[in-house]
Amino acid sequence: MIRFVVIGLFLLAGLAFLLVAWLSRRENSSIPTLGDISGFVMGYQVGRVPVGRVAVLGFWWWAGWHFFAR
Repeated sequence: MIRFVVIGLFLLAGLAFLLVAWLSRRENSSIPTLGDISGFVMGYQVGRVPVGRVAVLGFWWWAGWHFFAR
């Protein structure tokens, strides 16, 4: 039963991702594109330390150990 719940949540997250990507492409949209968001996050720095890049790489490291190491 829990497997179906998890699959359903992944599908729901995928649909939400596609909806945001589609809505951000419309003209005069107040929703930023995913490229704008990722560019903002990756470009964030404190002094000379690229905090945004460290955060994104840290997230992927955590996701790899959390989900794929089983």
